[in-house]
Amino acid sequence: MLVGVPKEIKNHEYRVGLTPASVQELVTRGHRVIVEKNAGAAIGLADEKYLAAGAQLVASAEEVFTRAELIVKVKEPQPGECRQLRAGQVLFTYLHLAPDRQQTELLLASGVTAIAYETVTDATGGLPLLAPMSEVAGRMAIQAGAACLEKSKGGAGILLGGVPGVAPGKVAILGGGVVGYNAARIAVGFGADVTIIDRSLDRLRWLDNQFGNRIRTLYATGESIATSVVGADLTIGAVLIPGASTPHLIRREQLKSLRPGSVLVDVSIDQGGCFETSRPTTHTDPTYLVDDIVHYCVANMPGAVARTSTFALNNATLPFVLALAEHGYRRALLDDPHLCSGLNVHQGKITCAPVGEALGIATLDAQDALKI
Repeated sequence: MLVGVPKEIKNHEYRVGLTPASVQELVTRGHRVIVEKNAGAAIGLADEKYLAAGAQLVASAEEVFTRAELIVKVKEPQPGECRQLRAGQVLFTYLHLAPDRQQTELLLASGVTAIAYETVTDATGGLPLLAPMSEVAGRMAIQAGAACLEKSKGGAGILLGGVPGVAPGKVAILGGGVVGYNAARIAVGFGADVTIIDRSLDRLRWLDNQFGNRIRTLYATGESIATSVVGADLTIGAVLIPGASTPHLIRREQLKSLRPGSVLVDVSIDQGGCFETSRPTTHTDPTYLVDDIVHYCVANMPGAVARTSTFALNNATLPFVLALAEHGYRRALLDDPHLCSGLNVHQGKITCAPVGEALGIATLDAQDALKI
């Protein structure tokens, strides 16, 4: 199979779909790989490394999109990229379609088969291709939030860990999944006063066993969420409903109850965000104020630590890339129900029910779609 890797073009996105080591694994198995020049140069993956691994370098993304049978990316294709896709091609990347009607309609019009990293599952019900970036984003959320609390960044001027004689900052984490757990690890390391809120009692028990008396856990109700956020200096939005739009847990009118200079970091922004006042931002301009509350809503947080993120992501995606290349997408998807869970768009049809529900578009069962 001919596998293509274009350079990412989203704002400050330096990750790359395949590392040289991943390319070598494909080439060793008899596949061909084309990589856009300088696709990994920003994170120390020079073109020479790709050549040594057996890749062919091409001058433009257009050539990748024109020639490749399987396109491996990191972030969702931008409108110009979507328009270069075609029927018969397979796109393997993060998509986050539920809040993005434009991308969805362009993918449907292209006829492409689009498999989303974020909805691929595993035998335990986890999301193995989302987990590595959730780990990164969770840890980064506290770093970003702590910086935003500085007065020069619009924050209240609070040191998250406090100092002797001065209380530490309070952190509320909405969601105790992979993002929430990793955010809590860093927040506890900072010495912050941490509360995690989740609707799964089993998850709350697990978190309690992990952290003991270093955190508080609360069952998620409207009251517990509102009370915790009102009392927090930093709130991390870490809610995920696989494939679906994230519910708004904090409404605009509630911001008036928060302390001026408080910070909201919305890690869920890729799926629409869990604060009503959230809107996607970039690493170039990451924050904005609403009612004197700092909002940090960067939609590709792990892109800021692109080298770490690229290697972590490739560790997870490579087995699936190899399966798609070795067996072809149809057999690979039909043979592996967990990979099939990642199928979001196929030949002009939505094949992920939460996406269809969020956008009001009829869906076709993925297995049925593949058998047509």
